[in-house]
Amino acid sequence: MSTTRCQVVGFLLSILGLAGCIVATEMDMWSTQDLYDNPVTAVFQYEGLWRSCVQQSSGFTECRPYLTILGLPAMLQAVRALMIVGIVLSVIGLLVAIFALKCIRMGNMDDSAKAKMTLTSGIMFIIAGLCAIAGVSVFANMLVTNFWMSTASMFTSMGGMVQTVQTRYTFGAALFVGWVAGGLTLIGGVLMCIACRGLAPEETNYKAVSYHASGHNVAYRPGGFKASTGFESNTRNKKIYDGGARTEDEGQSPPSKYDYV
Repeated sequence: MSTTRCQVVGFLLSILGLAGCIVATEMDMWSTQDLYDNPVTAVFQYEGLWRSCVQQSSGFTECRPYLTILGLPAMLQAVRALMIVGIVLSVIGLLVAIFALKCIRMGNMDDSAKAKMTLTSGIMFIIAGLCAIAGVSVFANMLVTNFWMSTASMFTSMGGMVQTVQTRYTFGAALFVGWVAGGLTLIGGVLMCIACRGLAPEETNYKAVSYHASGHNVAYRPGGFKASTGFESNTRNKKIYDGGARTEDEGQSPPSKYDYV
């Protein structure tokens, strides 16, 4: 998969994950009434993170928000915090990822800056996905614990008869939406991190090689240098470079045919 395709796929999956996290957080069916022992009922109850609802057989539904914060269970407040943190991180990562897309050019932004922004957004998406999965899993664990505790207390044996004394709750649709949304966000973040490696420019290392003039007739002095060869005795156009100043012999060699080539 090419770098651009990997980046775009991760970006789209992260958008879907963010939308799913928002929908799951707003849904009221985090826990629904268990109808295993009572399939026919006039009232159906379900609860969410923000309110509890009662649906009657006539189709009328009444929801009541939680009017207290300190009176709520600590696990429910922790789930709220995890979902909100996941949504906030996803929004920030989405804004960063928009400017980091390879197909979008913003001024003189080079590929190294886009690679860093892509990596940053990918890490944010990964953390957001983990927060969403953790929040949904904590709520599911709380439901399982309450379910078995309710089962132990709601059924009592009386001469072989079984009586039901309270309502049990099971998994709601919001839990599955939250799990899928968290997984999509996590996968999108991983793809963004993978795309970062393709956006980073490759570093080219050049090995410095020093060349030394061959020959034994090379003389050096502090003010400059004088290079001479074995055939300089008969030449009259000898040049000496001393500190940027150049002097030539007064006598000039006669022009040859090669000067006009």
